[in-house]
Amino acid sequence: MKVEDIKKVLVVGAGTMGHGIAEIAAISGYKVYLSDISQDILNSALERIRWSLSKLRERGQIKESIDTIMSRITTILGLDKTVSDADFSIEASTERIDIKRQVFSKLDELLPSHAILATNTSSLPITKIAEATKRPDKVVGMHFFNPPVLMQLVEVMKGDKTSDETAKITYDLAKRFGKQPIMINKDVPGYVVNRILGQINVASCILVEKKVADYREVDSAARYKLGFPMGVYELIDYTGVDVAYYVSKSREELGIRDDIPICSLIEQKFKNNELGVKTGKGFYTYPGPGKYVKPELPKELADKLNPVLILAGAVNEAARLLREGIASRDDIDLGVRLGLGLPKGIFQYADELGIDSVVKALEDLKALSGYSVFSPDPLLTQMVGENKLGIKTGSGFYTYGKVEEKKLNTLIIRIEPPLAWIILNRPERLNALNPELVSELDKSLDELEGRNDVRVVIITGNGRAFSAGADVSSFITLRPIDVIRLRTLRNVVNKIALYTKPIIAGINGFALGGGLELAMACDIRIASEVAQLGQPEINIGIIPGAGGTQRLPKLVGKGKAKLMIYTGDMVSAEDAYKMGLVDLVAPANRFEEEVRRVALKIAEKSPISLLAAKLAIELGYESNIWIGQTLESTLFGLLFTTKDVEEGVKAFLEKRKPQFKGE
Repeated sequence: MKVEDIKKVLVVGAGTMGHGIAEIAAISGYKVYLSDISQDILNSALERIRWSLSKLRERGQIKESIDTIMSRITTILGLDKTVSDADFSIEASTERIDIKRQVFSKLDELLPSHAILATNTSSLPITKIAEATKRPDKVVGMHFFNPPVLMQLVEVMKGDKTSDETAKITYDLAKRFGKQPIMINKDVPGYVVNRILGQINVASCILVEKKVADYREVDSAARYKLGFPMGVYELIDYTGVDVAYYVSKSREELGIRDDIPICSLIEQKFKNNELGVKTGKGFYTYPGPGKYVKPELPKELADKLNPVLILAGAVNEAARLLREGIASRDDIDLGVRLGLGLPKGIFQYADELGIDSVVKALEDLKALSGYSVFSPDPLLTQMVGENKLGIKTGSGFYTYGKVEEKKLNTLIIRIEPPLAWIILNRPERLNALNPELVSELDKSLDELEGRNDVRVVIITGNGRAFSAGADVSSFITLRPIDVIRLRTLRNVVNKIALYTKPIIAGINGFALGGGLELAMACDIRIASEVAQLGQPEINIGIIPGAGGTQRLPKLVGKGKAKLMIYTGDMVSAEDAYKMGLVDLVAPANRFEEEVRRVALKIAEKSPISLLAAKLAIELGYESNIWIGQTLESTLFGLLFTTKDVEEGVKAFLEKRKPQFKGE
């Protein structure tokens, strides 16, 4: 069986997760059976799916009509022979092993022998569930994140007897659903992402229980030092203190570390019915039940706690998962970024913080708590022994060249000769462009232009966005004349278009509005396969204001440009590639590696010839062919006066790679 053979998908359970999974499958073109034991639940699920589709339609994220997509979904009360032609089933029922085993036994009986039986469980062992069937080789974990329609990540996990073929088909199906899967090779409770999040929570609890810091200092360090979109305790409030309590309570039953008791802070909040946002009070106080507002945290609180202490346990867990072959380095890092919304992977954090610092923090946490979970993993101690400490030694979980890094208020500038990375660093605002960011970008481009050790500049974003556009909150007080006078972003975009070094836009996520205009000015656009691009300005009553109405038509044609601008719809990376809006699409788990590969290949060329080629293309494109050819001919002739051409010809005759110096 191949993924192409799957035509009909059965989803068992129409609750919070199940109806979302059914919606995804229907959007992806599959005939869907949606089963539950209650007709009321099924009716509610259809209403919620229709509402969700209407929102996606408003945002331009689906092209088909809502009725067309809904027509693919058939509801089934209970399980009977109606579903016997399903090729793939996804179970999303109550999180109880006895119920899941009953469901799988019934599915085994009803579905054809080729059908794969997947479970969306977030914690229960796949192997135990598979034992209820006569096809354990076709039972697999397929863990979606809530809400499934919006969250990109899917964790695919093998049970002890899951075949490689089953795992691969499930992985491929997740991609056909428009999701980014990661592969987990062994049956471990909690998959990858929740195990790593669990260790962040455990360490954060210890730090407060032992009075190393208070919860606000933990959250401030997480938000401002580590770039988390939410503080640790803020996230617990947001998802529910009761959820955290029940997860902690079930750790022993699930076999996840039996030496860690329930966090007393969470237990006390639970007993007081202070469950977070849902009750209006948890660690923070909210305007009312269900009314979330972001807690205000002074930045100075972040200086009171070493942020390594928050992450050390998570790095330790990730190292163990890697060492035991449970998941790959790239998949673990991708899972953390997409599943937890962190701006970088856990191994990238470790390399940045220093492996030796992580080991020291683990020893401190163990001394504080007495928990064996904080014993440094053998992989970490080995890396320290081999002086593989991360960025500072040039090698850690990743390999680095000579790296120089500077943090500004809104940017990170990382120099890896011959490359320079400009990383837009407002992840909590999806790297929205505000005056400070644009000003820092302008100055940074000027500085990098004068560095001889930098040959290619890469602009990318921290977190899950390249840039979601201008910071709309700054529009409120603007008058029409103020907007006309706001030339800074336009100046930066034009500077990029005629910059004397190649600039690559590494579109790692959302590139919207001014963010897309920034990317379009770059020489080359490389998009992650999970990226989404658009010019949504029309949705708030304006139009693109930094060259979008000029550059977009030249890239994709007038008709497609008008369609994007008039509707405000977003397009996927794949569609953007087909339109000519991006030049390359890279897998999300190898995105930075692919951007670096292309940049390094360009950096090998003569800086002078690269500049000449850029000027010939950019200026020639804006004029007629006769003027363009004259410019090309002039630049062609001038290049013959350079030492780089002399070196290039000599290297060609000697059959070696040229060493261009830009002279």
